[in-house]
Amino acid sequence: MTNLQDILIRALDEKVSDIHIVCGAPPLMRKNTILCEADFPVVTPADAEAMVKEMVSPERFAEFETKRDLDFSTEVKGKGRFRVNAHYQRESVAIAFRSISDKVPLLENLNLPEVVEKMVDLPRGLVLVTGDTGSGKSTTMASIINEMNKKYRKHIITLEDPVEYVLRSDQCVIEQREIGSDCPNFASGLRHALRQDPDVILVGEMRDLETTSSAITAAETGHLVFSTLHTMSASQTIERIIDIYPSGQQNQIRSMLANTLQAVISQVLFRRIDQTGMIPGVEILLCTAAVRNCIRENRVFEIPNIIETSRTIGMQTRDFCITQLCINGNIDRAEGLSHAIHPEKIKQVLSK
Repeated sequence: MTNLQDILIRALDEKVSDIHIVCGAPPLMRKNTILCEADFPVVTPADAEAMVKEMVSPERFAEFETKRDLDFSTEVKGKGRFRVNAHYQRESVAIAFRSISDKVPLLENLNLPEVVEKMVDLPRGLVLVTGDTGSGKSTTMASIINEMNKKYRKHIITLEDPVEYVLRSDQCVIEQREIGSDCPNFASGLRHALRQDPDVILVGEMRDLETTSSAITAAETGHLVFSTLHTMSASQTIERIIDIYPSGQQNQIRSMLANTLQAVISQVLFRRIDQTGMIPGVEILLCTAAVRNCIRENRVFEIPNIIETSRTIGMQTRDFCITQLCINGNIDRAEGLSHAIHPEKIKQVLSK
């Protein structure tokens, strides 16, 4: 039988980002975006099922058998943690692991624009960190919270599915609630969090109308709220939130969002070619009066131009960041262009 702990320890030792367990094949490991077979035995259906049973309680395994999908976290004591999704494919169990460092990275070491550090000092409002799966959203939010934890005395509540980085109280009091075990869903956790005297609320994902509405209400009532969406740009993020609502409520939500939104940080991770590791391509939107007017008056299409002309205050488009990464020799040009919003414009700049 394939030993789960051996696989997880190997992944942590080799700084692997993801592990995939699929029956009929050896474990697959992704390192610096490259997916390769690991030299472990082929996983059988019995192996995969036993692995899930090793990581969750009998009650949660019964839930998994019913719902056919389960999100949770697991750890190797003293070495590191993993976010886990167990699911069924071809009537057999499969598992996807995402490695999570046991230490929250320092914000200054994430190669993010300097303006991101100012999010630590915000008193209230909504900050959204967006991007594809694996783009570093959770790491960015955890690092911001970690900086806040060193600097201020606040009550921070996180709602996560599952808990990823373990955030230990320092100056702040931090409570981390895991969806499924500590509370049933994001909307319920948010509803009750408002009665728990929080200063800061981190919502793992705004994935439905109720959660989105509760997060915006929390920001509107004087809390600082962080959350994520799977969107590529700031303007797309704003459109996605508005489109969640029925048409009759969209004017109202534009007004609420214009009043509460503080910033959007949109990320994509690239494999570095100048050294080992990854580097983010980042779009930054800061909610100035001009941006708030665009949101309120349904002129979201003008926001990219505002970002482009506001670099002096810390804003930048994704394409500008990708162009700089290519010019500096940090990333492969073809990979950069594949993630650009307007690749033809970047080609023109790079050809000069």
